[in-house]
Amino acid sequence: MAKDKDKSPEQQTDRSEQVFLREVDEAVREDQLKHFATRYGIWIFAAVVIGLGSLAGFIFYQNSQSEDSGLRSEEYVAAIDSVRQDNLDGAATALEPLTEAEQPGYRAAAQVLQANIALEKNDPKKAIEGYAKVIADDSLPQPFRDLALIRKTTAEFDTLKPQQVIDRLKPLAVPGNPWFGSAGEMVAVSYLNMNKSDLAGPLFAQLAKDNSVPATIRSRALQMAGVEGIDAVEMDGEDKKAAPLTPVAAEGESKE
Repeated sequence: MAKDKDKSPEQQTDRSEQVFLREVDEAVREDQLKHFATRYGIWIFAAVVIGLGSLAGFIFYQNSQSEDSGLRSEEYVAAIDSVRQDNLDGAATALEPLTEAEQPGYRAAAQVLQANIALEKNDPKKAIEGYAKVIADDSLPQPFRDLALIRKTTAEFDTLKPQQVIDRLKPLAVPGNPWFGSAGEMVAVSYLNMNKSDLAGPLFAQLAKDNSVPATIRSRALQMAGVEGIDAVEMDGEDKKAAPLTPVAAEGESKE
């Protein structure tokens, strides 16, 4: 109070105005806040509720997806077990829910396995239709579509023209492709059927030298390359090289 008495009348007036203005400013802000809350409060509340609901829905979706994947896995394992027990009808029944699964991997695997079962049950028409469905479905993973193409071509091989086989499988019949073994062998045989030994022989030799190709295919390819007069390397686990083929060996009488 003593300090206020020491101030001039002008200073005391300025301070009173500042206090008054501050009180007015606070009153205005409080009024604006009340007005904002009255006008937009319900929308803010709704946005918060929607946001929390969306978050809860996303968490539920993630959990349900995990649970659904687990269920699909159990169904697929059950189908595989039925196949191993030679219960093909039981396997086909177990695969039915999986053919319409949301997960593309399970859906593709189930459809390919169903087509395989049809082929095993001597129903090539149904098998070919099943493979064709997988091949045409862009939503499925490419490896499964390539596998279906291999299987479909194998089932139709005797009825296709050699050039048809080549046109289908040539993109897969290259070293480094996962299906090089199966695709390469069918393409090479098709070259032979077209009397194009100059293309068949080198391809057989590539198959025989590629350690990623199944051993049975490499063994056949080694023999076919020899028949065409081309030396090849047999990858037999010890990486032993085959001896150079003589003209007699090229006719089927191999010499060590």
